[in-house]
Amino acid sequence: MPRVKGGTVTRQRRKKVIKLAKGFYGAKHILYKVANQQVMKSGMYAYRDRRNKKRNFRRLWITRINAAARLNGLSYSRLMHGLKLAGIEVNRKMLAELAVSDAASFTQLADSAKKSMKN
Repeated sequence: MPRVKGGTVTRQRRKKVIKLAKGFYGAKHILYKVANQQVMKSGMYAYRDRRNKKRNFRRLWITRINAAARLNGLSYSRLMHGLKLAGIEVNRKMLAELAVSDAASFTQLADSAKKSMKN
């Protein structure tokens, strides 16, 4: 009985890895062994950064809200506390969008937060 070499299956598997490595620098898109290492590492980076992206956007939104809040005489934490006391539920993404694009409505929110903290 002849031995099984698995040539076609091996070639298909290697071609799949090389295809995933398209656009990588140097030997990383040509040589299977190096390409496989880089595809694995790239997958790890992608998995990690899908989670980090959420953190980074939240940081950006908070920074924008804080800058707009300080223009209205409040800190970020006092603004958020005031909004909570006022019963206004707006998420940080929308608050940041208001801070950037519609300063007048953000000022109204800040004023209502100030009033709710005085009461």
